[in-house]
Amino acid sequence: MTTDPARPFGRVLTAMVTPLTEDGTVDLAGAQELAAHLVDRCAHDGLVINGTTGESPTLSDAEQRSTLEAVLDAVGDRATVVAGVGTNDTAHSIEKAQDAERLGAHGLMAVTPYYNKPPQAGLLKHFTAIAESTDLPVMLYDIPPRTVVPIEVETLVRLAEHPRIVAVKDAKGDLGAVAWTLARTDLVYYSGEDMLNLPLLALGAVGVVSVVGHLVGPRLAELVAAVESGDLVKARAINESLLPVYTGIFRTQGVILVKAALHLLGLPAGPVRPPLVDATPEQVAQLRRDLAAGGILL
Repeated sequence: MTTDPARPFGRVLTAMVTPLTEDGTVDLAGAQELAAHLVDRCAHDGLVINGTTGESPTLSDAEQRSTLEAVLDAVGDRATVVAGVGTNDTAHSIEKAQDAERLGAHGLMAVTPYYNKPPQAGLLKHFTAIAESTDLPVMLYDIPPRTVVPIEVETLVRLAEHPRIVAVKDAKGDLGAVAWTLARTDLVYYSGEDMLNLPLLALGAVGVVSVVGHLVGPRLAELVAAVESGDLVKARAINESLLPVYTGIFRTQGVILVKAALHLLGLPAGPVRPPLVDATPEQVAQLRRDLAAGGILL
């Protein structure tokens, strides 16, 4: 587990899928196997459990608790395990945060409330209430392509005043807003959009919370290290080598294709839950080409 306040959740984290059995139930043994693979063999120093990539919208609270507990049992002694607790209901998010703390999670990730489109004052109250509900550090997740409402810079400045709101997973696609937030706060930034990993790291992000990290964790660690050392020539080369993987995994919804990729690699994943649908044979064939171009499959 990381203890560096400059990167409170580590450098390379994957937003981990939730493996399912063929009948659609949560595969707890598979979750433990995948978590151990990522931590012990793929250069991850952290995992986000029960995030969007973990299909949290279609997992019950009980399933989320059991998945988090299983992963903590598997890798919690050697990796930072962050629990996704964000919903569009503040009271529900608080319950999830307190459950995560009881189970032993090392941190919380809270996404912007979705669908109900709260104003910035509502976001301030929502995130503050979550931060007040436990003693765990909080990573905000700013992803307006999914939630519609961005966390504006002025709101982030206010939220940064809270001692437990320490980081942002950024998938806003607004590099100017990131630059201003970094200039005006002590918030630690993590790239939450794989295609923008390099520019966000160059702006000052300390790491990534990645989907393609399931497949290329060591190369993401090399990318972070290259930027930190000032070797942008090397960083650009690594980034270019990853472009086919970035593009390939997001040709359709990311969970669908990352689970298909894990299946190709013989790792636990299983099907997705409705309303998602599994990758078609044509999509899998294209994915094979993309992964081969990215150096993952021969």
